[in-house]
Amino acid sequence: MKTFSRALAAAVVTALVGTLAPAATAAPPEPALTDATYFNSASQNAADPFVLFDEASGYYYAYSTDGADRGWDFGIYRSADLSTWEHVPGGALSQSDPKRWGKDWFWAPEVYHNDKTGLYYFFYAARMQDDVQQTFGYADFEEPSKVGVAVSTSPAGPFHNISDEPIDYWPYDPDYRDVNLIMDATQRKPPATREEGETAPLGTYIPFIDPNVFFDDDGRVYLYYSRNAYRNWVWDTDLGKYIEESNIYAVELTADWWNDPTGTTMPSITPAYKNANVRPGAPEGARRDGFTPVVNYGSDKQAWENAHVNDYTVYVGQKKDRRWSEGSTTVKHYVNGKAVYYLLYSANNWENENYGVGYATADSPLGPWRKFEGNPVLSKNAALPMYGTGHGSVIASPDGSELYYVHHGRPGATSGPRKLYTERMTIDDAKPDANGNPTLSIDQTTADRPVPSGVGPFSITAGTATKLEPGEAADVAVTVKSAPGAALPLTDPLNRVTALVADPAVATATVSGGTVRVTANSAGTTQVTVTYQRQQSSGAYVDVHNLTEAGATPVAVTFTVVVHPTLAQLRATVDELVTGKHVVASYGRDLRELLDTAEAAQARGDDGAVLAAVRQLSGVVTAARPAKVDAYARQQLTQLLGLWLA
Repeated sequence: MKTFSRALAAAVVTALVGTLAPAATAAPPEPALTDATYFNSASQNAADPFVLFDEASGYYYAYSTDGADRGWDFGIYRSADLSTWEHVPGGALSQSDPKRWGKDWFWAPEVYHNDKTGLYYFFYAARMQDDVQQTFGYADFEEPSKVGVAVSTSPAGPFHNISDEPIDYWPYDPDYRDVNLIMDATQRKPPATREEGETAPLGTYIPFIDPNVFFDDDGRVYLYYSRNAYRNWVWDTDLGKYIEESNIYAVELTADWWNDPTGTTMPSITPAYKNANVRPGAPEGARRDGFTPVVNYGSDKQAWENAHVNDYTVYVGQKKDRRWSEGSTTVKHYVNGKAVYYLLYSANNWENENYGVGYATADSPLGPWRKFEGNPVLSKNAALPMYGTGHGSVIASPDGSELYYVHHGRPGATSGPRKLYTERMTIDDAKPDANGNPTLSIDQTTADRPVPSGVGPFSITAGTATKLEPGEAADVAVTVKSAPGAALPLTDPLNRVTALVADPAVATATVSGGTVRVTANSAGTTQVTVTYQRQQSSGAYVDVHNLTEAGATPVAVTFTVVVHPTLAQLRATVDELVTGKHVVASYGRDLRELLDTAEAAQARGDDGAVLAAVRQLSGVVTAARPAKVDAYARQQLTQLLGLWLA
């Protein structure tokens, strides 16, 4: 089942599920290779997650607005199963990067891997710290947001800015009435009438965030982004007032940066967009680049996007009346040979419980786009509970047969850190929507679901614990890996291993994360069986099995523990056997002399001499005639010496 991932590679979208394999040629699904399940535990902090599958390591990497260590921007997490995550130390971008151009608002990271050059490109938004007036026309421009690009040879980073400036793109809206210029100092209350707004000067430069790069299978590359709501007051004829809106736009990029093996070329827009919005009589200065509108409220109105249109009144003038279309991600799906483009986007305020996800479809990357009449496809659900759901990315299962939407949300309606959620996403060719396109749906749940296809079968390995003496302890490392070879985070409470000792008289075992501590009790040999378990939504842990035609096999490994006697125990045994007349006294003296030699060597730390003396002792016992060592003594000494020499 590598058809899907190979299709992605052919479309240079190994980092993104950009093009879905044609339904007509898709292979039938293979049976599950494991009975492992997962659930959305909301245990990992993350915001605006973008997920990349790194084929070389077998890990999924999630890049987040939040979660970086001190001195870094953007948290990085990795997962072997797309559901249990571990934090990668540091972050994506060092705050001491010599080419740092952003001041703050480091948001919405996305990463794309070029498997030909081996480079990983990191797109992100930030608010500029320099040249604000030169870039946006006003020194007090409140949201001077732009998009930057960094590069690394590893999905775990660190990434380094390619340039000390953002992408050379100057989107400009020549038809916009810049009503901010006639508003009061709070900049929250727009003109009360459209007529008054029409008196404002024309034109504004556009701040933008939430970059999403789409690699089409014809080799063309597109950058989708969200125009900041700031400086975009739109007259709403239904409400009879201005609403400040963010909209989703697109621009086509050249492929020069992508094809540069050195990773030193910044992405650039195609010539058709450069200065496309210059109007006659415009003053000389910076470029005024074009854009293609993709998603907004006015061209395809949906009531669910209106959660904040009365915030100015609700919050007594402390917030603006706003709408948002942001956090987009784009995929391409074929049905009966026809290409359909899907753009998932988030609407409403990310800080609010009403943040949700809808989607639109088009026949080309630049539209026109039509929203799904059943939006939102992901939204608050008090029964789960899950609130503030949105700004995610689409990624395939390891074998490419399934799709998932990984997004952030909150388990509570009130404010708090955003959490990471993984939901199964389907595009149903047999269920057309009102636009005639296959319906996209998201299985929003906190219940148990099968792990993504291709995560299993699992493998498990463990070290050994040998040559312990009674009272000693040894740590045995245990590793559980997915089918692609990535290690599961056994320190995550959603995963664990248990250890069962066959003979507790010989040894006992405790488990901490991926470490089994074996404590020796008495001389002997025993076995420890380590079994992989996963937590279910009920809180219970269950054994995980690999599934084959022959049946279900626990994901388990057994290792041997050998506890050898101390020299003191050997001496005590010799003394006991001599006293019991199982060993003649003269022969006992010979055995004691060899033990004296071993103990003296042990006292001076000469392990080689200790081993030599014990081996000589074993040889003497083996060669002894029955008249000197009877069968019982021979059996007792042979067993103890065998354990010591094991």
